[in-house]
Amino acid sequence: MKNNIRKWILSVAVGAVVCNSVACGNTADLPENRGKQEETEKQEQVCQQESQTEPEGGFEIAELTGTPSDYSKEENWMRIPEITHEIDTVYLYPTCYQDESDDAKPICDIDNEDMRARAGVIYENQATVFEESTNVFAPYYRQSNIFKVVGMSHMELEEYQQHEQRTDVYAALDYYFENYNEGRPFMIAGHSQGSIMTKIVLGEYMQAHPEYYERMVAAYPIGFSITEDWLSDHPYLKFAEGADDTGVIVSWNTEGKGNQGQSNIVVEPEAVSINPINWKRDDTYASFEKNLGSRIFNEETGEYEIIKGLADAQVDTERGVVICTAKDAGYAPAELFGPESLHGHDYDFYYENLRENVKARAEAWLKQE
Repeated sequence: MKNNIRKWILSVAVGAVVCNSVACGNTADLPENRGKQEETEKQEQVCQQESQTEPEGGFEIAELTGTPSDYSKEENWMRIPEITHEIDTVYLYPTCYQDESDDAKPICDIDNEDMRARAGVIYENQATVFEESTNVFAPYYRQSNIFKVVGMSHMELEEYQQHEQRTDVYAALDYYFENYNEGRPFMIAGHSQGSIMTKIVLGEYMQAHPEYYERMVAAYPIGFSITEDWLSDHPYLKFAEGADDTGVIVSWNTEGKGNQGQSNIVVEPEAVSINPINWKRDDTYASFEKNLGSRIFNEETGEYEIIKGLADAQVDTERGVVICTAKDAGYAPAELFGPESLHGHDYDFYYENLRENVKARAEAWLKQE
């Protein structure tokens, strides 16, 4: 099991997994009345945005664990960008700490060299999608060892992230808002463990800081579940309903059909997802041809390439995931994610569509402001 996890994390870090074929699933076209449907959805988005509530002031953050890392030190930031855009993004990387030794720390130190090296590589495969439209800030933060969370339930995993990991992320946000943000609107994004942290931030930190939350263009906690129950418990938060609504959460988990009914550490009951190609919440199929391009690392050239036709997408509204029928895609380790999880491709399979979506939400925010 450890070898499978190690090999998979390394392959995700270098972006070296490429589909050898692009098998088609359902290739049905959109309904003929697409225009009317889209107009109705836009009207619903406007109504939802107008009715969106703000978090109540005076909410207190629960006691933090340990001493926070010092984010006045530039070495504790992976990225502090030159300001060239009107909107920022704060990016929280996925699990990059993997120490299978018997005496390994369950949570690494912030200066762990292996974690930092992997985080830098994964940044290129994920966070660059935000760079065209936003200034991307990326703090280092203490992380859970992937080998220490195997076998945890969803609730146990989220509770485990409330320790030094949460302390660091909150400290980084405090420093960012007080010293770097300068009142600009912002997005917050992550993947996997980074998305657990993003979810914690949305559910507590933003509730304690409504003055920040009111400037949130969108949140992208991709690769971990946002659930109906959790949204009900946080009524000031709204899940995206289309391609350009703002102040919303945008999230999905990608799987093959073979994961139906299987355990996946990042897929919770009552999960919700949006289609990263057509930006619909229903089960409208988005074909391979609708995908604007996947960002794949070419081992021969040593560079990333945009390749069209690698991935399709359709929301499984019952399970709350995005189903992709691409073949030979390189599944995530079954021990954690089930037999056909495409967890490692949540970003790169839909890279160009996501890049355009970030741009659309940024432009929509600036236009309405």
